Amino acid sequence: MKNDNNGKAKKGNFAVRLSRNFSRLKFAAIAAIVLLGVISAAYLVRSCRNNSVTTVVNDKINITPTQVRAMKEIGEWEFLSIEDEEMIDTTRRRLFGTDELIRIYSGTLRLGIDLAEAKDDWLKVTGDTLTVTLPRVKPLDEDFIDEAKTQSFFETGTWSDAAREAMYQQAKEKMKRRCLTKENIASAENNAEKQFFQMFKAMGFKFVEVRFER
Repeated sequence: MKNDNNGKAKKGNFAVRLSRNFSRLKFAAIAAIVLLGVISAAYLVRSCRNNSVTTVVNDKINITPTQVRAMKEIGEWEFLSIEDEEMIDTTRRRLFGTDELIRIYSGTLRLGIDLAEAKDDWLKVTGDTLTVTLPRVKPLDEDFIDEAKTQSFFETGTWSDAAREAMYQQAKEKMKRRCLTKENIASAENNAEKQFFQMFKAMGFKFVEVRFER
């Protein structure tokens, strides 16, 4: 009986020692992990103290080739429209009388620019200043007479298509002389300057200079 009791006691003591050793190993492992975490944290704090984070703000504004191409592809920009009406008359003598034709032509001249005609360097950035050089103001459409509104005011005799075409061309030239004045061109340029100035200011340019090709 004593031998059996001694055996059981030895087995019990071994289990207790094994359990204690396992507990020590577990504690040592946990301590090692905690220590590693403390060392890592200390290294990160030291690194943050020795290094600073610098934020660089680039306030320089550039126009990309894609933006330039998109603006040029818009093509025509209208800045002033002028409605006009002209009366054209012509006469033709015959053996026994005179034929006469009087026609009234109505039209609207649209003054503006065609950015497709702008030079490659029409936009120049110098420091914080953008210089914009626009093409000359011109009529955007040569067919500005409204054929539907053209009417014969007085007509005697028979007139050929060639005679009517000559009157049409005469009306166009007369409308151009009346509408393409220095005052109207200056007004269209002024409107263009305002629109392009506001557009590029909205894009962030501090100073914008708008001029025209001469």
